[in-house]
Amino acid sequence: MVPHDHENPLFTYSLANERQALLFTKALRNVPHKAANKLLAATWNLTNFGLQSRTDDDLALMAEVIGWFDLIAIQEVADDLEHLRVLTNHLPATYAVIFSDIGGNKERSGFLYDSSKVKRLELAAEVAIPSSGHRNIRMRGVSGAFMGFDRNPYTVAFRAGALEFTAVSVHLFFGSYAYYDEDRRALEAYALARWADQRHKAPGAYSQNILVMGDFNLPIRDDSSTVYKALKAKRLILPQHSTSMGSSLKGDKHYDQVAFHAGGMQGAYTGNSGVFDFDHTPFFVDAWNTSYDYFNAAIKYHIADHRPLWAEFDI
Repeated sequence: MVPHDHENPLFTYSLANERQALLFTKALRNVPHKAANKLLAATWNLTNFGLQSRTDDDLALMAEVIGWFDLIAIQEVADDLEHLRVLTNHLPATYAVIFSDIGGNKERSGFLYDSSKVKRLELAAEVAIPSSGHRNIRMRGVSGAFMGFDRNPYTVAFRAGALEFTAVSVHLFFGSYAYYDEDRRALEAYALARWADQRHKAPGAYSQNILVMGDFNLPIRDDSSTVYKALKAKRLILPQHSTSMGSSLKGDKHYDQVAFHAGGMQGAYTGNSGVFDFDHTPFFVDAWNTSYDYFNAAIKYHIADHRPLWAEFDI
């Protein structure tokens, strides 16, 4: 992970005002309120989390957003867990966290969840493909050979209401936009989709309901992307969102997704999902009024360079 440059001069703000700006955009984007019969699941790449010098107020604003959801897959958490501890302290006391050890790029991934509603079950593991299965990870038109995940996806079983499921927090390899790195990313995507399909079908699987959430480094949600085709190849569904923008700050990239296997979680999905563009004005409006570049630097450093994406399920 490489921390973003700090904005110059340092941006200062009122926590109360910025919290109200977040709530304004929450209503604008129709993010649902929590309900006893619904699971609100989300994913958020927290961006160099634990490396950038976020303030206590920064972490409180991030916790404000996270606290709207029942289960949140998180990525890009550093080895240093101090900021994760502070963020968790800003959440209601019922929230718990579980996370992996560091993998590629020295990153952890994991989940924050409201334990009063979402119960963690026995399964917690990394998704890994044995070397004997690498030869099965291949796609027409995709070069190279699958050599394993750069960052093993992290999977945990949960129960919410009557719904039991295996959730996966994922951050696929990026590297660059060069074709060979996109092909490597597509092979990781296919390996993940194939694993989900096999676990859905396996009689001894912990759960046939598979929910895959995270940063897929997916540039666009259509068949022009080999990564998108790889994810769909084994019946993973990436639902159309109620919001049209992507999860990058510019809104032009659809990196982050909530996906589920067609034979499992599909029946529980309510059809309600969307990107939350926390960077929508009036958030950090004084930075915006300075210049776009200053605003962009402040957002990336104090909050994140990815937007959260959420989906709703019946439980």
